[in-house]
Amino acid sequence: MAFQATNKKNGKTYNLHKKDVTLRGGRRQTIYYFAGDIRDGALDEVPAGMKVIYSDRTGMPMLARE
Repeated sequence: MAFQATNKKNGKTYNLHKKDVTLRGGRRQTIYYFAGDIRDGALDEVPAGMKVIYSDRTGMPMLARE
């Protein structure tokens, strides 16, 4: 089951995902994002050294370094 966080303003539930991307310079980077549905790359827990925070303006969940 994917890690879930709930929007603070409208109560909608979002699932945490991870994706490895290649930047224009050829460097590889891992991105983390929340989506309304479960897709490939769904994570069961928050990665080590990260925490979930919420946007003051929109209430959306985001990941930040601890």
